Amino acid sequence: MLIARLIADPATLETALDNAGSALAAQGWAMAGAQMLDFCGDVLEIDITGGDPAGVRAILDTAFGPCDLLMSEAEIVVPQLFVSDMDSTMIGQECIDELADFAGIKPQIAAITERAMQGELDFVSALNERVGLLKGLEESAITRCLTERITPMNGARTLVATLKSRGCRTVLVTGGFHSFADPVAEMLGFERVVGNVLGVANGQLTGTLATEIVDSATKKATLDEEMAVLGDGAVSLATGDGANDIPMIEAADYGVAYHAKPKAKAAANGWIDRGDLTNVLKLLGVPQGEWVD
Repeated sequence: MLIARLIADPATLETALDNAGSALAAQGWAMAGAQMLDFCGDVLEIDITGGDPAGVRAILDTAFGPCDLLMSEAEIVVPQLFVSDMDSTMIGQECIDELADFAGIKPQIAAITERAMQGELDFVSALNERVGLLKGLEESAITRCLTERITPMNGARTLVATLKSRGCRTVLVTGGFHSFADPVAEMLGFERVVGNVLGVANGQLTGTLATEIVDSATKKATLDEEMAVLGDGAVSLATGDGANDIPMIEAADYGVAYHAKPKAKAAANGWIDRGDLTNVLKLLGVPQGEWVD
């Protein structure tokens, strides 16, 4: 049995449900039930028998898209671990792109960032190239960038605070930099931060990193490490938007791609394409009256 919860356009919901049912039946799969959840009025839950997860995801995405969706082979519950990417997931910006603007090279760096997020470039080499272009930038630009450019994604604070109120451990893991991630984590309420460290000397960026690079493998390893501490039976949630998040998304029980690049979405068993991060709470079945702001 597959359980799918989704939030879609109410104006087309009935037609989309009929189309999904027909497409599932054409594959020999059955829609065993479909009902709106009483405690989350705009969430539709569908029970599907006989289908493979990838095929069902594709049918639901076609029938209801754009929609926000989470699919599971077991009952959907509030997780004990939440691990999230930062840039364009928990905040609305790519920090290195915004920092590059202070050096007058944002277009060059943003182009490399976009290709890396699409999975067209190796992340490590792309990161080293971008950091190298920042050599000589005044360290004070980091503080200015944080103050003037970096803003939380809509719903980020509520998502983190509500999960923590339910006993969920929260970890921010980023291929970006501690100089941004630490203040962001404090602002949003994350309990642990894993990230890169920019090299600084004489008040200027050196164009190098001061620690071993945090990449896609590190993100997955962080999730695995945290889950090992929690023990058997724990459930994990991971959110991200780019190719660097794929191993973490695939490893999580609930891997949610947030307004993501195509490769990241294809790897996920959930995605947010319409709403903000509070829709993750709806898909998890947390009533809005129990959200923590």
